[in-house]
Amino acid sequence: MPLQDSTIHNIASMTNKAIANAFDQLARLMELHGENPFKIRSYQSAYRQLRNFTEPLSSLTDDQLKALKGVGSAIATKIRELLETGKMQTLERYRAITPEGVQEMLTIKGFGPKKVKSIWQELGIESLGELLYACNENRLVELKGFGLKTQEQLRRQLAYALNSRGKFHYATAEEPAREVLRQIQSMLESGERAELSGPIRRGEDTVEVIDMLLGTNRSPLHILGKTGLGFISSDEDEAHLKAIHDSGVPISVRVCDPSGFGSRLFEMTGSDAFFDALKKVSSAGAKLITSPEEEEVFRGFSQPYLPACLRSDGRWVGKEPPRLVSENDIRGVIHAHSTWSDGLNSLEEMAKETRDLGYEYLVITDHSQAAFYANGLKPERLRAQWEEIDRLNSQMAPFRIFKGIESDILGDGSLDYKDEVLQGLDVVIASVHSHLRMEKEKATERILKAIAHPSTTILGHPTGRLLLVREGYPLDHQRIIDTCAEHGVCIELNAHPWRLDLDWTWIPYAVERGVRISINPEAHSVAGLRDIHFGVVAARKGGLESNNCLNTLGLDDFQAFLGRQERSIG
Repeated sequence: MPLQDSTIHNIASMTNKAIANAFDQLARLMELHGENPFKIRSYQSAYRQLRNFTEPLSSLTDDQLKALKGVGSAIATKIRELLETGKMQTLERYRAITPEGVQEMLTIKGFGPKKVKSIWQELGIESLGELLYACNENRLVELKGFGLKTQEQLRRQLAYALNSRGKFHYATAEEPAREVLRQIQSMLESGERAELSGPIRRGEDTVEVIDMLLGTNRSPLHILGKTGLGFISSDEDEAHLKAIHDSGVPISVRVCDPSGFGSRLFEMTGSDAFFDALKKVSSAGAKLITSPEEEEVFRGFSQPYLPACLRSDGRWVGKEPPRLVSENDIRGVIHAHSTWSDGLNSLEEMAKETRDLGYEYLVITDHSQAAFYANGLKPERLRAQWEEIDRLNSQMAPFRIFKGIESDILGDGSLDYKDEVLQGLDVVIASVHSHLRMEKEKATERILKAIAHPSTTILGHPTGRLLLVREGYPLDHQRIIDTCAEHGVCIELNAHPWRLDLDWTWIPYAVERGVRISINPEAHSVAGLRDIHFGVVAARKGGLESNNCLNTLGLDDFQAFLGRQERSIG
């Protein structure tokens, strides 16, 4: 996809994130064209500051905009321009002189403006398809800054990017899906039904379309026309209608008779692997019955009802479904950042929001010292944070803040502090943030060493993937899970909707080996605490039960799990 167009359909809906992205796009395009480095840095700074700003920028006056860190008068004017017109003329000017395919190249993770410029100007390549072909023909190896290894890395990234086209994160599609479904359901008459179906109903990490089923004998356009969606097509008998939501996510609505709603919903929800497994375990003569209820359909196959989230593969077919973890089961927040490192909100703000959301504890895990780019904490600053934690704990009891860190796993597998510092912490999340291009064996050994460290509590986002942006680095998952089991280390299911890492498909094996999963939001702001929701969606797909999840433990049980009492300095 090209750099996101700053033009929007509904100016009033322009979010802080969209505004921040406009400055990120502008900085990359200006660097591509060799413009003033000072201006480029100022736009990069504005992007970093605005993307995590929680108060709507549209609610601020011009003076308030100018007063924001990293903004100033010139950038404030551009923000106002975006808010009022949906466009930034400076950005539009650079987009107009840059081929769309070259803009797409700038969206590839780790492929910066200097390399894009070299490929564009020296090889005349102006599309991702041409670039992938050039990689396959070894045409990049002679360019400055490239080589066989760099070319191969780029080839893999390109293949991933092209395969990700037309896909959306679950978090992007979920709210539009719920919104449209609510609108439709509010207009239904007695006996009519509507429900999500397909991948969005199963809770897949990414989706291409919002699938829906409508059970009615009326004209569906009579119902759907009142949702505000602009329908772009419908077949002759109006049994299939398509639309595009304002968010850009396509919507596909199938229509059936209400008497067969459950049967059609059953057909439209399961994956191919689910149906293949169902055929293998079903008795001779079993067939799909016509029923308004899905439960009846399962009984027709002599099978227990499986929630939609367990129908992505065939592993649960023929089994009693697990008692799936729910959001209400989560008792504490693990993995959050504050202004001590790269978070947007103070430690006190993060703690109070966590408490006000109904949780019993917060494990604050700011970045360790190697993460200099994220204002990682040197030992003296870490100890100063401990003092603030002690003070807040005395004020906020019985709510509790635990002393944690997200420690970088260094290139050799060691953790990012000396043992005497690590021993002062309640929780250590060990995560990889650098040296992401190791071969599978070396990358696995690096993580195994970190797991074996006696201070490691949780392995953070194991593969480092960013869905639709970057593949995770190759790992031997089975060896990693086995080693976590051996050392009593939990594994994080990072709930950020771009990560959802550990992948849900490995949860059953982790549970089998007795490894607890911790559903962690990696919150960098108070708003990020709510990402636990997406982690629970993914965990349920893996069949995770409450008793196999770390942060379903109440405060006393969690403290007992850690095996230590509150630590104070001094």
